[in-house]
Amino acid sequence: MNLALEVLGKRADGYHELATVMQTVDLADRLVLEDADELALTTTSVQVPADAGNLVLRAAAALRHAAKVDRGVRIILDKRIPVAAGLGGGSSDAAAVLLGLNRLWNLRWSFARLGEVAETLGMDVPFFLKGGVALGTGRGERLTTMAGMPLALVLVNPGTPLNTAAVYGRMTPRMYSSGARARTMADALRTRKPARVAASLYNGLEAAAAGMSPELMRMRAALIAAGALGALMSGSGPTVFGIARSFEQARQIRARLSRASWECWAVRSVSGPAVRIRAA
Repeated sequence: MNLALEVLGKRADGYHELATVMQTVDLADRLVLEDADELALTTTSVQVPADAGNLVLRAAAALRHAAKVDRGVRIILDKRIPVAAGLGGGSSDAAAVLLGLNRLWNLRWSFARLGEVAETLGMDVPFFLKGGVALGTGRGERLTTMAGMPLALVLVNPGTPLNTAAVYGRMTPRMYSSGARARTMADALRTRKPARVAASLYNGLEAAAAGMSPELMRMRAALIAAGALGALMSGSGPTVFGIARSFEQARQIRARLSRASWECWAVRSVSGPAVRIRAA
């Protein structure tokens, strides 16, 4: 998720220049990787296509090509992160596949080498190879590890996805910023004060996304009314998160909001690896 996300301008390659502070949380999908002759995927979510266009299979295919190996994998994806929600669910799954296959295929590649493959898959994938807190620049793929702090959060999702390209397509030069907001968030995290972090939240995509989904502002207002210190849309939406004073308060806020038609989770920030691998 993004504690700060600034769009600095349009690049010559058609992408946007970003400055973003990314934070992993403990809401996660579960993947099982099994040896197989071909690349195959099954998933628990009807919203996730299981064909070659899926980012999980693309990650497996990209690593197999880069490593020049003649092996396959059967992937079982238990989807728990909502789809197209601005939470990086697909990107984290792709990173998990790269790390899992690095072990399953006994490649012994470094993070840096896996990162080269990750960059070809999407701007968020390199971040999820390690996780924690990082400042992302460029398209988001140039990462600088940052000091984080324990955070308790409430995630709220309306159940209706937003198209990332469409959100970026609504950006105008008036919505661009300088990168100062991301630096302010970095300073706030160093104070280790949740209220300071909440006061520093910023997402330059929020105004563009709100024009496509009025529900965003209703969720944000509901989080504040329920006691959150601050609230913000994550990524390109439509998930909105609130900062709580403690995990117990996050659970209380989640209980209040779950009476609405939204999906809600109380989560904690994760300072360590975004992907945990367990051998069978």
